[in-house]
Amino acid sequence: MALEKITEVKGTGIVVPGDDIDTDRIIPARFMKCVTFDGLGDYLFHDVRKDEEGNDKQHNLNDPKFKDASILISGFNFGCGSSREHAPQAIYRAGYRAVIAGNYAEIFFGNSTQLGMPCVSLSDSDLAELQAMVNQSPELELSINIEALTISAGERTFKCSMKEGARHALLSGQWDPLMDLVGAEAEVAEVAKKLPYMSY
Repeated sequence: MALEKITEVKGTGIVVPGDDIDTDRIIPARFMKCVTFDGLGDYLFHDVRKDEEGNDKQHNLNDPKFKDASILISGFNFGCGSSREHAPQAIYRAGYRAVIAGNYAEIFFGNSTQLGMPCVSLSDSDLAELQAMVNQSPELELSINIEALTISAGERTFKCSMKEGARHALLSGQWDPLMDLVGAEAEVAEVAKKLPYMSY
């Protein structure tokens, strides 16, 4: 069952600086006591944004200039640490629809792709340039072209990269394996009939 084909993501960006940002920073473990993922966006980067009393710290994530951002920009080895799927869920449910970074932890990358949230990579110098542009001009419109593997930012175009399997899944609308399974219900039933241990 094909879902929406994701060929391009447009929006403004927000920079969350730093390399090796792990999943516990993205969504602290104490906020993972939930039955569903609903509401996780409220706790995105909680300990980065809030002090011990719950007051806002000075951070882009608390800056009104970036309140409408839908593309998160960070550093290298983004999403490392434990393999909690709550991390990309928190990013997605906070309203972000793509991530731009240097590179990603493999499980984080896979979990993000299965949400239909592209994670593209830039070189060190291009990433630094894009971060500076967004920090200077929060209203700058960004466009991530999954087909061409480019990021447009004003008059500037950057060449980005993405694992080909993930790129194909997004472009073909097959980024959620659960929906693929649901769409193959008839075929699954046929196979089940032929398995002796499935007869009841």
